Amino acid sequence: MTLLIIFLCIVALILLISWGKVNAFLAFLVVSVITGLLLGIPLNNIPSSIYKGIGDTLGSLIVVIVLGAMLGKLVAESGAAQRISTVLMKLFGAKYIQWALMLTGFIIGIPLFYNVGFVLIIPLIFSVAYQYKLPAVYVGLPMLASLSVTHGFLPPHPSPAALVGQFHANMGLTLIYGVIIAIPAVILAGPVFSKTIKKLEAKPLASFNVEPLPEHQLPGVFNSLLSSLLPVMMLIVTTILLFMLPEEGVFKTLLTFLGEPGIVMLITIIIATFSLGINMGKTMQQIMNIYTDAVKDVAMVLLIVSGAGILKQIFIDSGVSTQIAVALQSWSIPPLVLAWIIAAVIRVALGSATVAGLTTAGIIAPMMGQLHVNPSLMVLSIGAGSLFFSHVNDAGFWLFKEYFNLSLNDTFRSWSLMETIVSITGLFGVLIMHLFV
Repeated sequence: MTLLIIFLCIVALILLISWGKVNAFLAFLVVSVITGLLLGIPLNNIPSSIYKGIGDTLGSLIVVIVLGAMLGKLVAESGAAQRISTVLMKLFGAKYIQWALMLTGFIIGIPLFYNVGFVLIIPLIFSVAYQYKLPAVYVGLPMLASLSVTHGFLPPHPSPAALVGQFHANMGLTLIYGVIIAIPAVILAGPVFSKTIKKLEAKPLASFNVEPLPEHQLPGVFNSLLSSLLPVMMLIVTTILLFMLPEEGVFKTLLTFLGEPGIVMLITIIIATFSLGINMGKTMQQIMNIYTDAVKDVAMVLLIVSGAGILKQIFIDSGVSTQIAVALQSWSIPPLVLAWIIAAVIRVALGSATVAGLTTAGIIAPMMGQLHVNPSLMVLSIGAGSLFFSHVNDAGFWLFKEYFNLSLNDTFRSWSLMETIVSITGLFGVLIMHLFV
């Protein structure tokens, strides 16, 4: 009955948005309240679930998305994105530009949280698409597939890192195995799959569609790369240094502070304001106007993402994740496949990859002593399952849809299928590796 309620509520959400043309945030609010009532959440507790869902989702995202949008628009307006895309095109050519972006996404994705990486690479994707008249989804999907894989498979991302701890796996081995499995997953979900949707039309956010600047007005290559990729470099450096400093101390506290995505973005914005703004002849008022326009462009994105957070919180507070996991636990199938299925079902029901991974770990961890499987592979199996079929209750789904300005149907055809390919390829990779380790 619980699964039927979840299914009907998700269908209702899709119909309200696609057929009823209801604003997505309003649709989330209405469906979340009805879902909470049907799942037995006390009437007085539903408002607190709504506020918690908004707070937990936006609390960690709003600074990153807003500052990321500011940086992205400045990178676009200053010509830095144009400069970087020109360099990439010269190095790889139009034929291999997807592979260049895919590799860039993988490198960026290892230290960056998914949503941080997403808002940072969007200007680069759109710049390549606009400048060279290439389909935006076709160009961008391989890069986003790389981000998704690193988010689900590789420490130090929250879910894989937490799973490593719960299963007492080796962090280094998990990272190595994860990279080996990630490579075919990214290739299949990126350059290979994107060929099937090459004709899919997207109209990305207008703020990233700027007129190409003359060569002499563009910032230098070093300035463009440093200003655009400073968040990535800062996070890589702080992550490596934190791993090298096991003892608590003032320096580690400082590094932890500087490695927070919001702080990283704030420092980057301050530096970019001068490197891509003041130094390029713009006044402070012009730069602030760019930032204001950028925030206007992502305001609805923030509301829709918070709506997905509300529905996720309703599912969590109703105890749905535990019910699903316990029901599936009785199935007589191989442990690695069972763990993948539990994570996949919870992911489809709740939307959050992190919640799906951690919930599955809570069910599987007590049984690990009897399962006789490599703990690193168990981490990766759950990570792969937690990426399965992202849809309307996942914040990432809405980020992709709104930034690329796609219909629901086209988002399912591109984003949801890409995530599914990543997930299934990951499972097969884990099962093959299980034969050798």
